[in-house]
Amino acid sequence: MVTRNGASEKPPRPRVALAQRRKARRLIVQALYQWILAQADVVEIEAQFRAAHAGKVDWDYFHEVFSLIPGQVDELEGHMTPFLDRDLKALDPVEKSLLYLGAFELANRIDVPYRVVINEVVELAKVFGATDSHKYVNGVLDKMARQLRKLEMPTNKTAP
Repeated sequence: MVTRNGASEKPPRPRVALAQRRKARRLIVQALYQWILAQADVVEIEAQFRAAHAGKVDWDYFHEVFSLIPGQVDELEGHMTPFLDRDLKALDPVEKSLLYLGAFELANRIDVPYRVVINEVVELAKVFGATDSHKYVNGVLDKMARQLRKLEMPTNKTAP
């Protein structure tokens, strides 16, 4: 798209339904789980998921997030590690997948409010995680958000 003054401008991103984004997150967690366990190629996993899951999914979001996380694992683990109560290797692959997604969104998707990130990942933890893993994931992401999203955090100022 070209503006009146001749400068090029990106067209605005189309608004995606929440259900499509939620479905994409769900598939991202499943794809990350497969990637962690099988160490398969990210492109192959994405192709499998696209073939297996018809319907309305925010595939642009799926592609962006799922394709970038494996290349940022060290950075994401650096965000997570200070808030874990156990060694990273002791994390269940489901918890690790959930925390990778949450850490990625908190660090890289400032267009998604931190409360939305935490809520979405906690809901996925209730579906895919062990009995109380949603509580653990919530605690880690909450502490991570305080570090990564300081500007979004409510202040505790009292009026003079």
